[in-house]
Amino acid sequence: MLLTGTFVRSVDEKRRVAIPKRIREALGWDDNAVLYVAPGTDGSLALYTEEAFKQLAQKLDRASPTSRDVLAFSRLFYAQAQRAELDNQGRVRIPPELAELANLGKEAVLLGVRDHFELWDKQCWQQYQAEKQKKYDEIAERAFDHE
Repeated sequence: MLLTGTFVRSVDEKRRVAIPKRIREALGWDDNAVLYVAPGTDGSLALYTEEAFKQLAQKLDRASPTSRDVLAFSRLFYAQAQRAELDNQGRVRIPPELAELANLGKEAVLLGVRDHFELWDKQCWQQYQAEKQKKYDEIAERAFDHE
C-alpha cells in the first residue's frame, strides 16, 4: 500500500501515538500489528510495517557490504530501531531514546511517505515544511532528474 497523508497526533505521557483508524484498516491491521520505529532523517522518526522493514533490509543486502556508508547506516539505523506492537486502541509506544532523538513534544505529525511513516515533532515539521515548500518546484524537478 502506498502511504500518504498528514495526521496531527497527540503524544501522551507514555509517549504513545495513535495510528489513524483508516490507515490501520487499509493495512488490514489487527490490534497486535507490529511497527518498527527507527531513526529517520532531518530530525524525524521512521515507522515501518514489518513487510516494509524487510524490504529495506533486502535493498541494503544488494548494496556493497564493504561500502563505508552502507556499514555506517546499517549500524546507526538497526542498532536504534525497535519493534513496537500497536495496543488495542491502535497506539504505538515510541521508545524514550527515539522520542528524545526526534525531540517529540506533546504534539506530533504523522506523515505517509510512500513505503513508511515519518513521525515529527509538530513544530519541527512546520519549520521544515515552511522552508522546503518555498522550493517545491526546484525539489520536484531534481527528484525526477534521475530517470
